[in-house]
Amino acid sequence: MCTVWSQLADIRTPPIVTTDFLYIRFIGDRTIQEKDFGKIQKDRVSEMKKWARFVKKAEEEQRDRLNLAIVAANNHYAGFGPGTANTFRQMLDLSEVTWNNVNVPQDEKGISSNTKQTSLSDFLK
Repeated sequence: MCTVWSQLADIRTPPIVTTDFLYIRFIGDRTIQEKDFGKIQKDRVSEMKKWARFVKKAEEEQRDRLNLAIVAANNHYAGFGPGTANTFRQMLDLSEVTWNNVNVPQDEKGISSNTKQTSLSDFLK
């Protein structure tokens, strides 16, 4: 059973490794309105840096045990879940994922013009 590491408005779960994978949730407090989704609205870098340090520490200490890390970020966290994911990927020295070639409408700057909360199926080709 995996303990979920969560960054919520006032709740932070302890970063305890309980299985061979990590699961982190960056979930917002719903103060960002859906009409404002599609670009980063809140600076969450300091919070994510803390979690990135926890991931790196877990990887160092549990290198033989950990196989996977799953990170979920909703649009309410910072304004654009995929942007949040890329910021966190950079903190872990992973390459960015290009979102401008997916099936979600975007403006000329590559920002989603979709005002609804997207799901994984929106990014399938």
